[in-house]
Amino acid sequence: GAFQKKGHSVRILSPEEAERLAKDQVLVSEFKQLKLEKEAQKNWDLFYKRNSTNFFKDRHWTTREFQELKACREFSGQKLTILEAGCGVGNCLFPLLEEDLNIFAYACDFSPRAVEYVKKNALYSTERCKVFQCDLTKDDLLENIPADSVDVVTLVFVLSAIHPDKMHLVLKNIYKVLKPGKCVLFRDYGLYDHAMLRFKSGSKLGENFYVRQDGTRSYFFTEEFLSQLFKAEGYEQVVNEYVQRETVNRKEDLRVPRVFLQSKFQKP
Repeated sequence: GAFQKKGHSVRILSPEEAERLAKDQVLVSEFKQLKLEKEAQKNWDLFYKRNSTNFFKDRHWTTREFQELKACREFSGQKLTILEAGCGVGNCLFPLLEEDLNIFAYACDFSPRAVEYVKKNALYSTERCKVFQCDLTKDDLLENIPADSVDVVTLVFVLSAIHPDKMHLVLKNIYKVLKPGKCVLFRDYGLYDHAMLRFKSGSKLGENFYVRQDGTRSYFFTEEFLSQLFKAEGYEQVVNEYVQRETVNRKEDLRVPRVFLQSKFQKP
């Protein structure tokens, strides 16, 4: 079972959680931080080598979470062009192409191995999608996608893996290919999500920014931070709110508090 609520209030920590976070102030050394940044692509590639296509579940979230994919059509049956920025092995991409036959999708990922998995998928067709390797912080999307040509960009659990100082570069890059009046659909980890509270001491890279044991990194967003990030690159905010879910494992009597930020930003 699970319950879900949306809103603008930050999750309230228990006294134990607050104390644990307050104690954990020691940051990973600058030397190690630079090494993690330099090896970010290698670490994600190794992640996909270890987990192949099995780690993430297919996300059949299109109809449930993002009604906008339907709403952004001006007439039914309209062909939409989408970009999935950070597509991984296609857990969002393929359910989407199956559910909606009037979509052409561009998809890119940081990890060359993830891109290869997408190309090997039985559902991959060059008539319906174009997938390419791309570091969104420095590779120009215009090399693969025409300017002002995309109806919807999905940015789902992607920005959190990027150093906060470089996040604006991703948004600037996406802005160039998005049609005016069209949107970026965003979903990612929110402040005080269960995953943030599980990091052991010695994992902290900066405020709300942590490294996992495998060297991949994760940032936990506040509503204010995300809003400023998008607005600074010229986007207008449409929706920006926390989604708080409590997943209940009845067998073990565990309650797991999940916090995500779900948002929609428009190019004027």
